[in-house]
Amino acid sequence: MDRRDFLKMSSMAVLSAAGVWTGVSKIFAQSDSYRKNEFNKTKNQPDNNMEFRNLGNLEVSAIGLGCLPMVGYYGGKYDEKEMIALIRRAYDKGITFFDTAEVYGPYTSETWVGKAVAPFRHQIKIGTKFGFGVEEGQPTALNSRPDHIRRAVEGSLKRLKTDYIDLLYQHRVDPNIPMEDVAGTVKELMQEGKVLHWGLSEASARSIRKAHAVCPLSAVQSEYAIWWREPETKIFSTLEELGIGFVPYCPLGRAFLTGVIDESRIFYQGDRRWNLPQFTPEALKHNMPLVTLIRQWAQRKGMTPAQFALAWILSRKPWIAPIPGTTNPSHLDELIGAGNLRLTSWEVEEFDRDYARIHLMGHRADPFTESQIDK
Repeated sequence: MDRRDFLKMSSMAVLSAAGVWTGVSKIFAQSDSYRKNEFNKTKNQPDNNMEFRNLGNLEVSAIGLGCLPMVGYYGGKYDEKEMIALIRRAYDKGITFFDTAEVYGPYTSETWVGKAVAPFRHQIKIGTKFGFGVEEGQPTALNSRPDHIRRAVEGSLKRLKTDYIDLLYQHRVDPNIPMEDVAGTVKELMQEGKVLHWGLSEASARSIRKAHAVCPLSAVQSEYAIWWREPETKIFSTLEELGIGFVPYCPLGRAFLTGVIDESRIFYQGDRRWNLPQFTPEALKHNMPLVTLIRQWAQRKGMTPAQFALAWILSRKPWIAPIPGTTNPSHLDELIGAGNLRLTSWEVEEFDRDYARIHLMGHRADPFTESQIDK
């Protein structure tokens, strides 16, 4: 059996298993033999305290690494060799889940991830995305036409230096293309062994159900953090019912929740935060009580504010795996340090009572970005 046939069988097993095992208790249940096999696959990794979690039946490190900031999303220009070294450092310290997309750069993030993980490709999971008109020179326009999906996947496979994608997301729901067509195309790619699992990003409960009915989803990715909790009321019950994992991006509130941004900070064009309502001078000043609360709790728990923000997320549900991003090795180590930190249910309730007393200002997205988020 060649490698492509093996990958086809793996993808078909995923489709078959998800079709038979429904309900959260069955989706997340695993036999002792499965756990033993998973251990044997990862036993050569460096010793670490990182927890592993399941997104559907895809096992990943509890904390992944978001590889968008590396392309200068928040300003700055970063050296390719240094970012490759950062990704490898993350792996050495226990991270096995790396998030990228064709539109990041565009192409740069995927290219660097592909080079970085090549020595240990089969010990990690890569999540990447399609859904914007990158090839057509329209990187801000939605495009999930079936022919475009196939071209995007072929490009991602080449840049990632791999013959399969562990987790392929639709980056944004395209209102012009029926979800059934999108899911059907991805299902074909899974049957061909090019994709092992798939997911949606910033999708509504309605779209999640439509997609899952055609080709079972493993994960949904959305913005989620202490100060942005909309997914809890919009999609959490659907994810739990269907046994779908959740991957929060911007879990540190684009650094605001870490306490490194003060109320006098001004953001300029070239930094993604420059036109976000949460980052206006007025909003920064107004929202500082939240940073104070997080600092108090972090000190109480013997954590840094960043670690507390991640521990809070990891303590919400066992099927959540956040993907904080960074370009700094010391910050990376700090984030990885939250891999086994948790809050008790009583602590979560107490923190949330304190949080409920704080009034926050500013929406998470600018109007154009908001217009592309599925409702």
